[in-house]
Amino acid sequence: QVQLVESGGGLVQAGGSLRLSCAASRRTFSNYAMGWFRQAPGKEREFVAAISWTGGRTYYVDSVKGRFTISRDNAKNTVYLQMTSLKPEDTAIYYCAADARVGSRLSNSPAVYDSWGQGTQVTVSS
Repeated sequence: QVQLVESGGGLVQAGGSLRLSCAASRRTFSNYAMGWFRQAPGKEREFVAAISWTGGRTYYVDSVKGRFTISRDNAKNTVYLQMTSLKPEDTAIYYCAADARVGSRLSNSPAVYDSWGQGTQVTVSS
């Protein structure tokens, strides 16, 4: 497993932007596909975006397409989630997660991710 630490959350007005970061502890970070999930109060954890180990493939939930961008810097062991045009419904705790499966398709299922960060709160006011 890999240890993950998210940062960059906060309070922002609707229409604003935030960039979340997720720093990984292991040198083998570049072997992992990475995902971002979110969980709002009283709701199940929801897939947001995923990126392949090279960064060449990405996958988004429909509700964030065109507004969020996932990227990674393997030299810095970090994955990012750039969020723009934020809406109140984006309010949630955001988690990053690592998928250690080799050669698999990007997944929107929390079950395939075996390492998780502690989460960072994003609050979007109307």
